[in-house]
Amino acid sequence: MSLNWADALKLGRVSNLPTVWTNMLAGIALAGGAVADGRTLPLLLALSLFYVGGMYLNDAFDAEIDARERPERPIPSGRVSRRAVFGLGFAMLVLGIAVLAWIGYGMAGGTGTWPVLGGIALVAAIVLYDWYHKANPLSPVIMGICRMLVYVTAGLCFVVPVPAGLLVGAGLVLSYLIGLTYVAKQENFAKVKNLWPLIFLAAPLAYGAGRVSDQPLMAVFVLLLAGWILVALRFIKRRGPGDIPRAVVSLIAGISLVDALLIADAGQPGLALLACLGFLLTLALQRFVPGT
Repeated sequence: MSLNWADALKLGRVSNLPTVWTNMLAGIALAGGAVADGRTLPLLLALSLFYVGGMYLNDAFDAEIDARERPERPIPSGRVSRRAVFGLGFAMLVLGIAVLAWIGYGMAGGTGTWPVLGGIALVAAIVLYDWYHKANPLSPVIMGICRMLVYVTAGLCFVVPVPAGLLVGAGLVLSYLIGLTYVAKQENFAKVKNLWPLIFLAAPLAYGAGRVSDQPLMAVFVLLLAGWILVALRFIKRRGPGDIPRAVVSLIAGISLVDALLIADAGQPGLALLACLGFLLTLALQRFVPGT
């Protein structure tokens, strides 16, 4: 049973990869690193492998549930075996760790074992989420920790210990992902049962608003992020057919706007604009590969 390209892309939710790349840019910027550094491209590869591998494992672990709720997915439809998806998912995670080992020990300026330790923590969070997330009330926190560890792992490739500013940024991404993942858990119910967890989406906005006096340009990115969150919340309020999944993919794309805001706070407006392009690229790719 072979895996065709369409199913491979669908299993990996590759349309959301630009948000991982902008997470990486934010982690590098907040760590004081240079994006033009030779470590950036292999780091991008490692983090992409973690994301795609994690998405493969998500489908493999959820195969029985998807057979009832999403029978059109590649595994329950019989187009690819669960065993093969498990094998590919874990292989990508291992390969990602190997790339981080090369960055830490084989490249100029490497920080030794620290990138590997960050990667192992990230892989552990990914596997924990994939294995136990459907009935776990803390799964939004675990998903947020995954994105937080993308920031930390990127920073550890450039500097040890990571600066406090990077940890603050990682915490803000954690908060945003908690709100986002809570919505994602409701996408099969056509409505969001409780609205109070959505307050977590506001943490980056509150932080950015408080920093505008020191970094006036941040106001632009605060407004962009606020406007886009309102677009997503409109779908949640409307609750028409397909509106909750639309809210989910919109909020996923918004991760790149959170990154842009934090990069602007690090004093790199040009790089923040690049993160905004990541937002647009995510929206464009989601038209071809489902992002949920």
